[in-house]
Amino acid sequence: MCGTVKFEVHGQFDSFYLCHCEWCQKDTGSAYAANLFSQSAKLAWIAGVDAVTSFTLPGTRHSKSLCKLCGLALPSTQVTGLLAVSAGCLDIEVRMLPTAHIFSSSKASWEWALGAEPEFEGLPD
Repeated sequence: MCGTVKFEVHGQFDSFYLCHCEWCQKDTGSAYAANLFSQSAKLAWIAGVDAVTSFTLPGTRHSKSLCKLCGLALPSTQVTGLLAVSAGCLDIEVRMLPTAHIFSSSKASWEWALGAEPEFEGLPD
């Protein structure tokens, strides 16, 4: 968001998961995380690598990387051999459709009711 950190991903993503686990809900402050994964794509930091910080939840494979200045979710390579990229942090349109919902048993109770409420193209008056 602040433009300090810049990166490129070289290669293809293998999967696009919408994760409803409790940790992804806390990471995003929302119902789920939308993450792209690849076992072969390579991450190249272009600028601002010193502004990147990472956290791995002890005893788990759950990790998160973010910009120290603005909090933008950034690609993570904390799990060996796996690149995880938050779909919302990319400057390009993600053309890949989600592969699956994962950890759906952890969905927020209010998420089950989504779809019946009105929609607005911007902030409502």
